[in-house]
Amino acid sequence: MSGTAERQPRVAVVQMNGRADWKGNRPVVEGLLGQAAVGGADVAVLPENLLAMPADPRDLVAMGRVDTSRAVEDLRDMARRTGMWLVAGTLPFAPDGEDDPDRVVPRTLVIAANGDIVAHYDKIHLFDVTLPDGQESYRESAVFRAGTEPVVVDTPAGRLGLATCFDLRFPELFRRLVDLGAEWFCLPSAFTQATGRAHWEVLLRARAIENGCWMAAAAQVGRHADGRQTWGHSMLVDPWGEVLADCGESPDTVAVATFDRQKRDRLSRTFPVRDLRRLR
Repeated sequence: MSGTAERQPRVAVVQMNGRADWKGNRPVVEGLLGQAAVGGADVAVLPENLLAMPADPRDLVAMGRVDTSRAVEDLRDMARRTGMWLVAGTLPFAPDGEDDPDRVVPRTLVIAANGDIVAHYDKIHLFDVTLPDGQESYRESAVFRAGTEPVVVDTPAGRLGLATCFDLRFPELFRRLVDLGAEWFCLPSAFTQATGRAHWEVLLRARAIENGCWMAAAAQVGRHADGRQTWGHSMLVDPWGEVLADCGESPDTVAVATFDRQKRDRLSRTFPVRDLRRLR
């Protein structure tokens, strides 16, 4: 036998207790990305609300017009210095081509190791819910404008389908991403503690299993400036639904796993769920 085995890609998920502004979050992100690089990651996925978890979510509108561009340049520099691709999400952006002074777009950026922004995804499904106990209510649409387009992009870990947090509850989006060629999914998130405890792991594993894809879910954790408590448990899940890494409720931590491409290929051949679909 000649030659050497192909190196398998490694993907990191970054879990953090988001501070109220980018000044507080920047050194945390930088340190965690350094840990991911030491762990051999080719791609690192960062959580939702990466810029800030402010005391008043409406502050993100002003931050999006002042602080986002600074954060983007910092993240591009971090990608260059670590030599990793970054899935940086989400950041608040002013809506493209429109003047909406009251809302921003929740956007995930995919940044290559050379600092180039190669793709972006605007969160399609907004978290407008009241929890069953009636104690918590959220209206993301008061601050954010939803995106409309599914996005896939080639990365060192394979073809990536992008999704964000509440998107997890809509399996048709993930089917669409697979139809567009996705081999793995990312899910920057800030799941509430109540919904995370009930649904987080089971939904992550379901989306991985039913599509035969890897899942890299990076989450916020702990209590934030607005009093909200997020669940954490950032995870890396393989196409068979096995949880390879779970960050638990530890603040500011990183997990890294290898994506075994041969395993996914074997599953595609021997357990061809996607090919056996009857309803589309």
